[in-house]
Amino acid sequence: MKLNYYPETDSLYIDLSSKPSKKSVEISEGIVLDYDDKGNITGIDIDNASNKVDLNEIILNKLPAKQQSITA
Repeated sequence: MKLNYYPETDSLYIDLSSKPSKKSVEISEGIVLDYDDKGNITGIDIDNASNKVDLNEIILNKLPAKQQSITA
């Protein structure tokens, strides 16, 4: 999984899979889910991200890795 923030457009893209997306659906204003050809979610695109999510802190919790907290 990758988190990509683009400050010039204030958008956050969360890559959930390396598979290419075949379909996109806007589920809420400025929030788009991308799907592969089998209907699995491959990514989440969030426009105006700074108004919708807290971009100052990312907490990884209960992942198969050491717990980390990253603060901007």
